[in-house]
Amino acid sequence: MLAFIAKRLAVSALLLVVISLLVFGLLQLSPGSVVTTLLGGRASTPDAIREITQRYHLDDPFLVQYGHWLGGALHGDLGRSTQSGATVTSVIGDHLPVTLQLVGFALALILLVGLPLGILSGLRHGGRLDGAVSGFTIVAMSAPTFSLGILLIYVFGVKLDWLPSYGAGEGGDRLLHLTLPAITLACGLGGLLIRQVRGAVMDVMQRDYVTFARARGLSPSRILVRYALRNSAVPIITATGLLTIIALSGGVLVEQVFSISGVGRLLVGSVNAKDIPVVQGLALTVAALVLLVNLLADLAARLLDPRLRQRTGA
Repeated sequence: MLAFIAKRLAVSALLLVVISLLVFGLLQLSPGSVVTTLLGGRASTPDAIREITQRYHLDDPFLVQYGHWLGGALHGDLGRSTQSGATVTSVIGDHLPVTLQLVGFALALILLVGLPLGILSGLRHGGRLDGAVSGFTIVAMSAPTFSLGILLIYVFGVKLDWLPSYGAGEGGDRLLHLTLPAITLACGLGGLLIRQVRGAVMDVMQRDYVTFARARGLSPSRILVRYALRNSAVPIITATGLLTIIALSGGVLVEQVFSISGVGRLLVGSVNAKDIPVVQGLALTVAALVLLVNLLADLAARLLDPRLRQRTGA
């Protein structure tokens, strides 16, 4: 297991270097002059141009510039925003917690609703419950995120006035403010998890060892816990990791609809304002989070399934 972790960390580090090189290339590929892009809204005075040139080593070759930027990134220095002048690290740090809270809330809803429905649907496939759950998943996965968000705002925020529909709130109000956005984000992803869990449970329940367990007279609850859930855990964990990645990168529309000042909204604003340093920092941060989620999902799968550990050892 330690060898597997070391190997995955080495591969992740290599991938981050490649991604960081591609991300740094955004600055060179941006339209217009690099100096003009980095100046942002500031006046193009000789002193400002000289300061930008020295700070970003623009007189050096591309790989030398990348080496300076990568060295700063390893020390937490991703440059400064061309909009606000604040450090990119502080800008991302102000917006990242809200996004992580939203994704965590949505993931909790997905697991609390998706796992039971998927298991029941897989155990009773072909019945009325399975038909109802399948119909729900089709509607949930087909509904556009922005349309669903607007509908929830109209029903629960305007008509019924049960939940706030704007912003992320502060302190104790944060949970209430994130309820509608989390439901919006969880609907489509929850439908995917239900389908995955349903398929995994159906596959396990048709195995010969389950038939043999039934012939031995084991109770349905014991078969469910000992065989169905245990052997369905690996694909469920893999699907959960994938859904977490999709939620991290796909929450842009949700944050836009509900005016949440998270990473997604920051990315859209930075792209529109051509704030390349912030876009670079966000792309690198999201890539690191994706690699981390993948690593945790693989570790969890190997801890639950001894066959994967034996395969890794071999």
